[in-house]
Amino acid sequence: MTTWGLSATVLAPAAEILQFAAYHLEAGAHRIYLYLDDDNPAAFDPLKAHPKVRVTRCDAAHWDRLGMKRPRKHQVRQSANATQAYQRAGEVDWLIHMDVDEFLVSSRSVAASLAACPADQKIARIRPMEALAGDGTAFKAFIPNGPDRAKIVRDLYPTYGAYVKGGFLSHLAGKVFVRTGLPDVRVQIHNAFQNDQMLKGPEQHPDIDLAHLHAASWDKWMAAYRFRVAKGSYRAELAPNQPRDKGGLSMHELLTMIETEDGEAGLRAFFDELCADTPAMRERLAGFDMLKRANLGLKATLSTHFPQFLL
Repeated sequence: MTTWGLSATVLAPAAEILQFAAYHLEAGAHRIYLYLDDDNPAAFDPLKAHPKVRVTRCDAAHWDRLGMKRPRKHQVRQSANATQAYQRAGEVDWLIHMDVDEFLVSSRSVAASLAACPADQKIARIRPMEALAGDGTAFKAFIPNGPDRAKIVRDLYPTYGAYVKGGFLSHLAGKVFVRTGLPDVRVQIHNAFQNDQMLKGPEQHPDIDLAHLHAASWDKWMAAYRFRVAKGSYRAELAPNQPRDKGGLSMHELLTMIETEDGEAGLRAFFDELCADTPAMRERLAGFDMLKRANLGLKATLSTHFPQFLL
């Protein structure tokens, strides 16, 4: 039987970490490797007690074991931990690195879907669907790259669509399952490398989506906004959505411009156009066959796998 697991470096409240783990245990994960980026006893203790979870505190001793000082950038810490998890993952056939706000949604069991991959396929790329800011059941579908993408996005989001790649606030690259047992593999956030050559595979796995709760509500988005602009997914070093000579702007440039000109009200208008879960938004998305639905049931799976943890 095909088995799979996941790894994640997490910095979040204990409830969110445990919900993430519980959801994927319910989805059939055989092993979960969690790296706590900061000490979190409320999460560590129940995770440590679960037979399918391997939890690590990312303290000084951890980085000593990896032969490095604690990397300053969280992206580098994620990659180092994901690579170590891959080296440990002999108990599963496939391993994926994910973030704590990402959830695998599959039309059949994840194991069955991965089992259908050809024996020589080394990776399975899982493309994202991005949550609308509502009850957590509605998502924007990933639009494959091609001549129609830009027009669809502009029609869906007339004010800001020309500046937001694929209509997503966060990544389009998704995450990759990597077949285990390959030598000299290095895992990064959205890709994996063998002998410093990026592993290639199908651009989208047909049966599995990556439900990304990047902007689950206005309050949560704003709580993460400063960090994302300074160091995260909206940081200045990331490329624009299209070449600058065609009017492209990076998310950092776009959001900084909106905030400079219109303050928080401008950011709210941007958020509402891209993320608000309204009947009109759902209707627009459905008109392009871009509305996806999924009920993650996070509280239910939490009570199943970590009943001792009380919200």
